[in-house]
Amino acid sequence: MPKQVDHDERRRQLGAAVCRVIATRGLEAVSLRHVAAEAGVSMGRVQHYFATKDELLMFAFELISERVAARLGEVHSDDPATYLRAILLELLPLSPAARAEAPVLAAFLAQAVVEPRLGEPLRQGNGQMVAWLAGMITAVRGSGDAEFDAMVLLAFVDGLMLQVLVGQVSAEVAERLVDHQLRRVLTAG
Repeated sequence: MPKQVDHDERRRQLGAAVCRVIATRGLEAVSLRHVAAEAGVSMGRVQHYFATKDELLMFAFELISERVAARLGEVHSDDPATYLRAILLELLPLSPAARAEAPVLAAFLAQAVVEPRLGEPLRQGNGQMVAWLAGMITAVRGSGDAEFDAMVLLAFVDGLMLQVLVGQVSAEVAERLVDHQLRRVLTAG
């Protein structure tokens, strides 16, 4: 009987290899050859699933976005303030999974400045996150410009992610900074 091939799983394995290349060597190091070597497959296998480097990068971007969304989906709390804090902390490279994903996300964020196809899904995701954060802020404090405060929190965490990645801020200090900023937002109403 012929072996059954899970094509979606193979694409995901190649996408994961792209993410590992980006995390260790940067976005500019991604090539069909490097991805094949990282995945332990032939270049022909990579080309079978992705005709171009651009296709490969877009798939890897979708894959890392799914991973982050899944990780955020695992965060739960019945208390809106606790839930909001946990989500903000999960957006930072503090856990092993987030530390592995953050360099890839940072590379894609930088590339989105010059690549409109990456920028659009980032803008959509940002809008959804701002709306969710605003809902949580409103649930905690009631009134005030929750959408603006949500934008402040998200911009703050995005910048803090980069500072943690480059070692300017430790994990402990990052957590204290999130608590400080969150207190300011939640009492500003």
